[in-house]
Amino acid sequence: MAAVMLQGTGSDVGKSVLVAGLCRLFTNRGLSVLPFKPQNMSNNAAVTADGGEIGRAQALQAIACRAPLASDMNPVLIKPQSDTGAQVIVHGRVIGQLGAGDYQRRKGELLGAVMESYGRLRARAELVIVEGAGSPAEINLRAGDIANMGFARAAGVPVVLVGDIDRGGVIASVVGTKTVIDPDDAAMIQGFLINKFRGDVRLFDDGYAEIARRTGWPGLGVIPWIAAARQLPAEDGVVLETARPAAGAVTIAVPMLSRIANFDDFDPLAHEPGVRLLFVPPGQPIPAEAALVILPGTKATIADLAFLRAQGWDIDIAGHLRRGGRLLGICGGYQMLGRTIADPEGIEGPAQTVDGLGYLPVDTSLTGDKRLTATSGISLADGHAFAGYEIHAGRTIAATGTVPLLRMADGSLDGAVTADGRVAGCYIHGLFNDAAQRAGWLARLGAVSDGVDQGQRVDAALDRLAEALAGCVDTEALLAIAGTAA
Repeated sequence: MAAVMLQGTGSDVGKSVLVAGLCRLFTNRGLSVLPFKPQNMSNNAAVTADGGEIGRAQALQAIACRAPLASDMNPVLIKPQSDTGAQVIVHGRVIGQLGAGDYQRRKGELLGAVMESYGRLRARAELVIVEGAGSPAEINLRAGDIANMGFARAAGVPVVLVGDIDRGGVIASVVGTKTVIDPDDAAMIQGFLINKFRGDVRLFDDGYAEIARRTGWPGLGVIPWIAAARQLPAEDGVVLETARPAAGAVTIAVPMLSRIANFDDFDPLAHEPGVRLLFVPPGQPIPAEAALVILPGTKATIADLAFLRAQGWDIDIAGHLRRGGRLLGICGGYQMLGRTIADPEGIEGPAQTVDGLGYLPVDTSLTGDKRLTATSGISLADGHAFAGYEIHAGRTIAATGTVPLLRMADGSLDGAVTADGRVAGCYIHGLFNDAAQRAGWLARLGAVSDGVDQGQRVDAALDRLAEALAGCVDTEALLAIAGTAA
């Protein structure tokens, strides 16, 4: 078994996409490849075949490997619920809540769980491609580290360092990383990659050579901006802050809740040429021209409902509905559309019951049991199929006579919709992935879908990404570092 780990000079340098692209590249070459990330922090999660949850980036990487999603691919997942606390998930299951300081002190205790998962993956694959988190240059977090060099040294996995030239200062960031980290950590780094280059790559020849001279690490390639990466789901909420809406004729608005989760639900809409998908930042009103407002999933429903009201979005939504607009809630957003949300066990904070927005005759009680399951079914409005997943705490009960939105493959019902069909909610993530299902929603808004299944779009993008990486990365050297041959 061979392995290599990609670490970054900072967050958001493109590690997740590069790992996905390399996973597909080497899978296409006939190797048995699996992805691994020891520790991830994200509220974007996916349900695994073994009934757990992992970060969406590792789910994408598993798809790139054409492998079933498994909890071992991301053994420690941190899901922030507030600015100072988070839910901790180990081997796909919630083990409790920890404050930021508590987690920093106790994270070293999780190395055993990380190594167990890595050992199981290593036994199943010819090549494991590991993604780090943040940067090894964050030396204030080095003690007890399980995400970067702490794991690399414990597992004996060689490292390739990735720098982002688009943000500037890439020479200093790569060279500086070697300067500040422990010499034994630096010895784990066997090469570097420069990512997100724009223009003529020859213009960076001198800088590339200077990095190699100052660090002693060989360069493994300069990677340009790759258009195919835009077709892939993003895991980090930073992308929402920089996203530019398309210029479609129909506007769909998604308020950016403070703990927004699983926002890749809306990627299929972003690719529709007739849709202008707009993520509305805090402090900005929901645009009056929106045909549909979608309340997304959230890691903290009650807190984000208060956040929504603090932005005045509840008033905007009321005006939107008076003008004849449509409203959809998914997961936590669905819970918000109901009459009440109860948290008797203090799952999200103090035990309390709060009023929902009151647009659907349903009531939610949050519980400690989390539902994690893949699911499929049809929309009762038009019979169009969907395949998605549920990942939520809480149970929602509809009042007698409430019209459900979806029928599951097992015959059970989910969600609710008003008599006029303009307000609806459900627990299903990935609702818009299936082309026919998405087309039905867009038709009700007066838009025509491109008819592309999201899974097909992502799979084709992974192949294009792999092809692009093959042309600019020294894959033979990378495999040699990992300890295998092509």
